[in-house]
Order: sequence, then C-alpha cells, then structure tokens
Amino acid sequence: MDPYIEDPEVWSDFHGGLAAEIRTHLNTQIQPHYVARMTPRVTYEIIEITEKRGVRPDVGVWEHPDSSSMGGVATVTVTPAPVLSTVTLELPLELFTVEIRETKTMRLVTAIEILSPVNKQPSHEAFAEYQRKRRALLRSMTHLIEIDFLRGGTRPPLEEPVPPAPYYVMLSRENKRPRVEVWPLQFQDKLPVLPVPLLQPDPDAKLDLGAVLAHVYQHGGYATLIDYTPTPPPPRLAKKDLQYIDALLKLVR
Repeated sequence: MDPYIEDPEVWSDFHGGLAAEIRTHLNTQIQPHYVARMTPRVTYEIIEITEKRGVRPDVGVWEHPDSSSMGGVATVTVTPAPVLSTVTLELPLELFTVEIRETKTMRLVTAIEILSPVNKQPSHEAFAEYQRKRRALLRSMTHLIEIDFLRGGTRPPLEEPVPPAPYYVMLSRENKRPRVEVWPLQFQDKLPVLPVPLLQPDPDAKLDLGAVLAHVYQHGGYATLIDYTPTPPPPRLAKKDLQYIDALLKLVR
C-alpha cells in the first residue's frame, strides 16, 4: 500500500477508481450467473473555508428608477455589512459499494465496502449511516467484505482483538457468523488474493488486491499526481514504517 494515497486530495478519486477496478476484475470471473455492480451513495463532506479558492466579499451596486427624475436612474451603493462570519460549507461526496448479485433474481450475494474517511469519523453523519448499513448486512444473508485502506479514524468494531496494522481487510461470511476472517496488512506485506463468497455450491471468486491496485495506480496517473517529497499524510507513521517507505522511495528517486 501507498500511504500517500490517503491524502484527501487523492483519496476521493482513488476510491472511485478502486471500486470500478474491483467490479471489472470480478466480472471477468463470475458471469453469467452473477454480476458485479457499483452502487453509489451520496453524503456531504465539510470543507474548510481556507481550502476553497477565491472566496471574498463583494460590494454590489443596485440601480432603481428615481421617481423624482424624469425616467432617470439613480445609483445607490449598498451598505457593506459591518461583520462577516461563515456557514458550514458542504460539498456532495459520492461513495461506492461493489455489489455482487445473482443475475437471475438480482439477489444481493456479497457487498464489498471500501471505507472512506467520513465512514470513520464518529462526528460525521456518514459514520452513523455506515454503522446502520453494516448492522443490516450482518443481520442478513449477505456476505460482507470491508476494505480499510485508511490508517486514521475509528475502525468498524470487532469483538476480539486483532494484531495491530495500518490496513485491514475483513470478510464476514453469512454462514459462518459471528466468525470474521481478518487480513492485517503491514506496509511490507504483499497484498492478498481475497476469496469472494458466492452462493452455495459455487466456489469463491478470487480478488487479487495487488493486481487491482496496480491497475488503479497506473490508470489514475498517481505517479505523476502525488508529490512524494514530504512525509506521508497523517496520522503519523511509526519510525520503522517511515524508514521502510523512505528506503523504497530512494530506489525510484
């Protein structure tokens, strides 16, 4: 994994590209009995006013007919407000789930959730929305895969502790709950080939996360887009992880 992809300026684009590549990767294996689709949902992201360019107060000039003159027009300058404040600036943010459905019935078989920062911020409405959706999926007959490629924020809860790692993938098979399969991913780990459950007796599909991310990285132009000069975006990395990443970057600089 590349921690620089977690930069807010990159993540939203990466999230959509990852969902699209997962859909493509799976559809080459599971058709014609199943189909993978991208299902969007829209939430709103709060933008700091300092992030928005070109925000400045304007003084308007109004014109209206002057009844004291013979059809003339008088110019009246609006009195500027003595105080300026701000309101919360929210922009729409589109998030995607990859859904695998049985073609004949369109039954939802497996949901693949790619977590975004708003899903992991307890103060954001999208956090509560995702928790409700997650509970509904875990109560259903749908398999659930959660891909967490973000180090920050609050992770989806598990009843038993797992080894610490910057990234995780979790698989909850509907026929094996409450047991959950967990892949803790360190920076030096090769990304796994994940099993993607289908309906019995069909065998699992295979999701090669390493191949998928390589395609997303190449097609998204991230080698050009990302500035690898500063340290990775927060949260702060452990010293051993910084040393490992710096050693990798020296090979390509």
